[in-house]
Amino acid sequence: MKRNSPTKTSELLQERGAALATPTDLTRSATKDIAGAMNAILADVFALYLKTKNFHWHMSGRHFRDYHLLLDEHGEQLFAMTDPIAERIRKIGGGTIKSIGHIARLQRVLDNDAEYVDPSDMIAELAEDNKTLAGRLREAHNVCDEHRDVATASLIEVWIDETERRTWFLSEIKRGRQQ
Repeated sequence: MKRNSPTKTSELLQERGAALATPTDLTRSATKDIAGAMNAILADVFALYLKTKNFHWHMSGRHFRDYHLLLDEHGEQLFAMTDPIAERIRKIGGGTIKSIGHIARLQRVLDNDAEYVDPSDMIAELAEDNKTLAGRLREAHNVCDEHRDVATASLIEVWIDETERRTWFLSEIKRGRQQ
């Protein structure tokens, strides 16, 4: 196995620490603000994805099949958001999350590690988490508007609609269980 020379190693370490040189007409401040807002969204989406899959895997009871399939669909929607969010952050010259630990430091969605969660509580918790995510997406949209980043704002608008749809479905299930 060939070893790198001390000079080559030094060059590699310098490259690793170099700032991104992605061409954008956004200011450095705009990139920092938007990347910060979107990395928090990305962490929340990963956390909500995992919680949704957790509840999907641990669903039980009378409506098992329907809820299991619904949560699988919701998980797919959430996971589908992750790559476009991260790529958008990179397109504007920002850095994005790098690890599970990084996600844990940024996420605002609370984990649920309980051994057993009643199906109605799962539905209620996910409805509230999705509702909160929609609000956070609106906050991120405001950051984009402030910096005239219409491309990121446009993506966020679609994600708000998808998140509101998930909230609606879960809330209707929750409402039906209260009657």
